[in-house]
Amino acid sequence: MTMVKERKPRMVNVPAKTGRKKVDWQLQEAKAMFSEVIKAAAAKPQIITVRGKETAVIISIGDYKKLVRPRQTFFEFMQNSPLRDFDLELPPRMPEKMRDINL
Repeated sequence: MTMVKERKPRMVNVPAKTGRKKVDWQLQEAKAMFSEVIKAAAAKPQIITVRGKETAVIISIGDYKKLVRPRQTFFEFMQNSPLRDFDLELPPRMPEKMRDINL
């Protein structure tokens, strides 16, 4: 009987801007350890690579719902504003003189 050694995903540093780490799975590892990939996706996105090239990402359902939720239009945003019924008192406008235009 052959013993299969459990493989851990390879940790890769992300650029210093974010300071976070990501998990990078090779496709064959992801297939073999799919349930582990899914569990890890609950914490942070899991990147799947094919021949070293980032090809796919597995994200949690919460992250997915944030991405696909319907966005509010500007009109809806203004209609839902707490200042919607606020009366703004502006001073009366001064009548402006007409300018002469040379045509």
